[in-house]
Amino acid sequence: MEKKDNSGKIIFWVLFLVIVFGIFSNKKTEVNNNEPYIKNQYSDNTFSIISSSENRDLEEILYDVAKKENIDLQIEYAGTLDIMEKLNSGEKYDAVWASNSIWLYMLDSSVVKTSESKSTSINPVVFAINKSKAQSLGFVGKEIYTRDIVNAIKSGDLKFSMANPTRTNTGATAYLGLLSVLAGNPEVLKLEDLENETVKNDLVSLFSGLERSSGSEDFLEEMFLNGSYEAVVTYESSIININKKLVANGQEPLYVLYPIDGVSISDSPFAYINNGNDEKKEQFLVLREYVLSDEGQAKLAEKGRRTWFGGTNTSVDKAIFNSDWGIDTTKYIVPLKFPSAAIIQRALALYQSELRKPVYAVFCLDYSGSMYGSGNESLVSAMEYILTQEEAEKDLLQFTEKDKIAVVPFSSGVIATWYAENGYDTDNLIQLIKNEEPNGSTDIYGASIQALNILNSVDTTEYNVSVILMTDGAANVGTFRDLERYYNSNGKEIPIYSIMFGSAYADQLEEIAEMSNAKVFDGRTDLLNAFKEVRGYN
Repeated sequence: MEKKDNSGKIIFWVLFLVIVFGIFSNKKTEVNNNEPYIKNQYSDNTFSIISSSENRDLEEILYDVAKKENIDLQIEYAGTLDIMEKLNSGEKYDAVWASNSIWLYMLDSSVVKTSESKSTSINPVVFAINKSKAQSLGFVGKEIYTRDIVNAIKSGDLKFSMANPTRTNTGATAYLGLLSVLAGNPEVLKLEDLENETVKNDLVSLFSGLERSSGSEDFLEEMFLNGSYEAVVTYESSIININKKLVANGQEPLYVLYPIDGVSISDSPFAYINNGNDEKKEQFLVLREYVLSDEGQAKLAEKGRRTWFGGTNTSVDKAIFNSDWGIDTTKYIVPLKFPSAAIIQRALALYQSELRKPVYAVFCLDYSGSMYGSGNESLVSAMEYILTQEEAEKDLLQFTEKDKIAVVPFSSGVIATWYAENGYDTDNLIQLIKNEEPNGSTDIYGASIQALNILNSVDTTEYNVSVILMTDGAANVGTFRDLERYYNSNGKEIPIYSIMFGSAYADQLEEIAEMSNAKVFDGRTDLLNAFKEVRGYN
């Protein structure tokens, strides 16, 4: 019997398996590239830094020296309090570039051990006001006290924007500074100062003038430039950057105020995290010493950081530290003293629970058919956390009895509108969210219009308002033009923050964010964390 030649078939199947294996390998790589940063995804040779988000404009300084020294460098950015949470929960990094040394003292030394910390620059946290407004208030060309600013806000003559004190360094340090001044500038803040009713009433009046709050310093800058606000509290370096852009666009610059009774100072410490690797320590020292070198410090100064520690400096670059903008390096800044870690934690909790301006938040939640199953389970879990005071309070994200909440479930259209007139009374909302079943198409525009309609009549002098839109797919009902026409006819700047999940179209959500001076959050890998993050913005 003649033997068959099967070599052709064998070659075919070998090639087939190679192609299939290649396809699945590529798909696996693609999925991995979309996963969030996890320390052990990198090789042992990678030097990883967790950095405050405001240092993003300084990253080229580190990457340049890392390239020269053949250091495989990775930098991850996060808000100040998020950094503390990451490190205290055991996430591993080789160094931390924080905004202020006070936060390093709040690390759990049993979990994370820092050493070799040195301040890299000085950055005052200041009030800056449109120059014509500052002139009308009598603040230009004279010494002022913090009480002068507070009185202007309390009287309704001045409104301002700032980063959230429970999420950011500038918000927290500005708040702690105001708290200290209003308490009479004690040697150090104590618990009785936080319990002083006069001080608390002053702070409630002060924060009533808060127009917009941001969960990060970098978005605060972006938000301010895209909006129409008269004052902002942030880093001096950020004001320099904002003013450069305002002047380039032919707009009025901001004027910086340095109250003579004290200014909050951030010292931007760069610290090594000891994970028992001597080679990593050597790499850290190389990076840190370059930042502190004359060349490195000159690069920081170009970005508006003060690189002299204490005292005055008369030989700065006037194009950067522009005296026409009120920026003054010839006068000694009185730094405010920060209290103990326990008092800081209590003060932040007090802000969230009693002092901040109330919010009216509207959640637009996607119940389209594609949310069925794990998507809906993740949504319910995230909303249950956000609306449960005892849980959200752990992260200083809880609503209070002064807050108002609305929920707009949607699919092919708006399904219903559910309300909570008291931020504590949310049990019914949670049950309604749990009971709703996913079905139908995705009408993100109709839901957003309904949310705006709810907020139309809200007094924004009493509440900070925002819409939080969560969707897992592309809008296939209605159009962006429908939403845009309604938004423009409304005449109010109400931010519509979006949380992207599943197969949501980023372009559609970015379009909404740009229209409303807001931001898109990525919840595709961790929806709960995205809801936590967006809560810091309202």
